[in-house]
Amino acid sequence: MSIEFLLTSLIVVLAPGTGVIYTLAVGLGRGARAAVLAAFGCTLGILPHIAASVAGLAAILHTSAVAFQGLKIAGVAYLLYLAWRTLKEKGALAVDDREGAQPRRPRAIVTTGFLINILNPKLSIFFLAFLPQFVDIDTAWPTLTMLWLGGVFMAMTFAIFIVYGAAASAVRAHVVSRPRVMAWLRRLFAGAFAALGLRLALQER
Repeated sequence: MSIEFLLTSLIVVLAPGTGVIYTLAVGLGRGARAAVLAAFGCTLGILPHIAASVAGLAAILHTSAVAFQGLKIAGVAYLLYLAWRTLKEKGALAVDDREGAQPRRPRAIVTTGFLINILNPKLSIFFLAFLPQFVDIDTAWPTLTMLWLGGVFMAMTFAIFIVYGAAASAVRAHVVSRPRVMAWLRRLFAGAFAALGLRLALQER
């Protein structure tokens, strides 16, 4: 494993995207435990893209306009749905007033994080272009090497997202007690989800 792979992966994971926004929102609304679940769900959503890249299925998204547009429309619709739920105080930024309590719906938190990433067709194409660059052409096990690199990428994602979530939960007590601040944060996160949906809608293969 090269230092170039680690540095590139770190930059990609640190860059704010749908997973980061979701984890931050859950950390603010429900606390550290829920943020870990959100980070786990987002990380789990990477696995199908890595598997698709290894199997070559991502090439279908790259070459098939129908397949790419279909998955993209589903992703855009889901991001807009998250934006609407956030504004309605029922989404990622819904507040759990029980400090340190177990989240009410852990499965729902994980599932939402999973869907956020699995419905992004750009991730499959990204891994199709990204992983092979760091596989030695002389290796006897290129598939295993790609799976190993993908696993490292997922581990980095999980760890960094937990840091994001912990940072959000650390200021939670200072935020949720201020209704006006929470109202503005809901608008901010809803706008972020909507903006990410618009960016995805405008992306080409």
